[in-house]
Formats: sequence, structure tokens, C-alpha cells
Amino acid sequence: MRFGRKLFRSVGEEEIEVSESFGVRTLHLGTSAIQSAMRLSRPDSLELAYTRAMMAFLLFCPEPEEMLMIGLGGGSLAKFVHRHMSNTRTVVVEINPKIVSVARSMFGLPENDERLEVIIEDGAAYVPGKSSFADIIMIDAYDGHFQPDALTGARYYAYAREALKRNGMLVVNLWGSDKNFSTYLSRIEKVFDGRTLCLPAEKHGNIIVFGFRDFIGNPSWLELRENARDLSKIYGMDFMYFLEGFKKMNQYTEKKLILSQ
Repeated sequence: MRFGRKLFRSVGEEEIEVSESFGVRTLHLGTSAIQSAMRLSRPDSLELAYTRAMMAFLLFCPEPEEMLMIGLGGGSLAKFVHRHMSNTRTVVVEINPKIVSVARSMFGLPENDERLEVIIEDGAAYVPGKSSFADIIMIDAYDGHFQPDALTGARYYAYAREALKRNGMLVVNLWGSDKNFSTYLSRIEKVFDGRTLCLPAEKHGNIIVFGFRDFIGNPSWLELRENARDLSKIYGMDFMYFLEGFKKMNQYTEKKLILSQ
């Protein structure tokens, strides 16, 4: 595989490779697929479109107190939240200690502190049994080939729903080209009683699925546009673009985005 200048390679049960090209450092897990990316001139920004799309949850939950992330990668999302959301505490669960080491040594992931805790554990075992634990749960656990079955079953999504606080949200990164995409989406829709939205990332491939624990009403475009303008100023991302993206895969009217019939 050729990704540019190789900086690191570890071969074991799972091959981990870090490379650098045109000022962007990338993480690969056994394939050419980019698992994480960091622009060296903006190390705390979200380089990949799908990670920016995952942050679209802020349109509906702008001030989460507790976040849980299943899957670390290079730590882009964890770094972004730690850098820009000072009132949010984040727990990240990553099964592979080598990935944690690489994220810290080569991608600038901060050490654990009062607002960030990285736990080396199987995310499939961490979530079950928790209740009203987090405002936001993110699942981004592709290993370069697929998502583990233990993280895509209806039972696991149900555990995640139970672990959400009132008005909490599940945020799942899926590949639209995955032959099981429709199955995964149907499971999330069933567990969340149809209170779901899909957002295709700016670049084709990733589709972010949002599951709402409780019905928050069908948000008006006027309110969403106001939120998007405010969030764009705060975080330096185009949240208005996300609003247009929601129109591609969800029901809506001239005045509202339809979350539930």
C-alpha cells in the first residue's frame, strides 16, 4: 500500500500504518481506507468530511454535558470536543491499546484529564447495563474492512438508547456502500421508533445516522438556520451545508424537517 511518506507501521493482529502527504497525516488499519486524518497546520480541526458531519448533532443538542465515543481512530473527534467544547466531558472507549498509543504520539490526542477519559475496553461490553449515562453517544468503529457485528446488532443499539439521557442522541457512522447498510439503518430506526435522520457526508461514502431517544418535535427550518449560523461562527464549520444534506435522505416540508410522523 502506498499513502505517501510512511511514518509508522505496526504489524500484528491488526496492521496499523501512519503516513503523511501534502501536509496531512493519515491513519490506516490494514487497508488503503483512511481511518483518521490530521492537517498538520490545523491539528485540532476536523479534516475528514464524515467527522464534520457527525458533529451536526449540535444543531439539535448544542450543549452536551457528557459524551461517549465508541472507537478512537486518530482521535480527531475527541480532540475537537476537548479543544472547542469546554463544558463537555468525553469518555472514549477503544479496544486496541496500540491505536491509543499512536493517537497520542502521532495525532496529538491529549492525555486523560477531568474532561477526557480514554478507556481501553471493548465497546460492545462497555455500553450494556448503563442508563441515562450520556447526552451523545457516537459509534465510529470501522476497522478498515467493516464494523464488528457486536456493535451493529439491534440489541446493541437498544443498549445505546438506554444509555442516553433524556433528549439524548445516538450518532453512528455508516458506509452507504456497505451491503448491510439498509439492515443497520432499519435496526436503528426500529430501536428509536422511527425518530432518526440520515446525513450523507460531503464526500460520497459515509452516511451519518442520528437516533433521537425522545421526540423533540419536528424542528422548523427557521430555527435550524438560526442554530446553523450560530454554530458556524463558533466552530468554523458550514452547518448550513448540513441542513441541505438533511434534505437528501429525510422527509421535510417547506417549513419543517420531519423527525417523526
